[in-house]
Amino acid sequence: MDRIDRAILEQLRRDCRQSNTEIADLVGLTPSPCLRRIRRLEEDGIIQGYHARVDPVAIGRGFEVHVDFELKDQAKSTIREFEAALVAFDEVIEARRTFGAPDYQALVAVADLQTYELFMTEHLADLPGLAKLQSRFTMKTLKANVPANAAPDGANR
Repeated sequence: MDRIDRAILEQLRRDCRQSNTEIADLVGLTPSPCLRRIRRLEEDGIIQGYHARVDPVAIGRGFEVHVDFELKDQAKSTIREFEAALVAFDEVIEARRTFGAPDYQALVAVADLQTYELFMTEHLADLPGLAKLQSRFTMKTLKANVPANAAPDGANR
C-alpha cells in the first residue's frame, strides 16, 4: 500500500457513499485508476465491506451492555459450545475471546434495562460452560468507532 491507497482508504472511512469520481478528485487521481485501486483493495481484503451507521434506538437496540464471561473450564468442547451459543444471539453484537480474565467479553444491545434483565436471565445465564457473568452499563460514550471528522448525519465537517 502506498500513500494514495492510504488516502483512498481515509476517504472511504470518512464517507463510503462518495462517488469514485469524488474520491479520485480528493486523492489526485483520475476516476479509472482510482476505481482500479479500490477494486484491488477490496480483492486483497483490505476493504472488508461498506456499512451504514444506524441509530440503535430506532431499531430497538439503544441499551448497550458490556458483559464479561468466565467459563467453568477450558476444555475444547466447552469453548466450542459456549462460543457457538453466544454468537447465535442477535442481541450479541460483538463477542471477543480474551487472554486472562474474563475469558470472553461481549457487547449486547437491546431496547432497555428490563429487556436486558430478561435476556440475561433467560439466555445468557444458561450458556453452556458458564461459571460467571458480569454486566456493565455505559454511563457515557466518549468515543466510538467513527471517524473524528464525520458528523452524525454522515456529512463531513
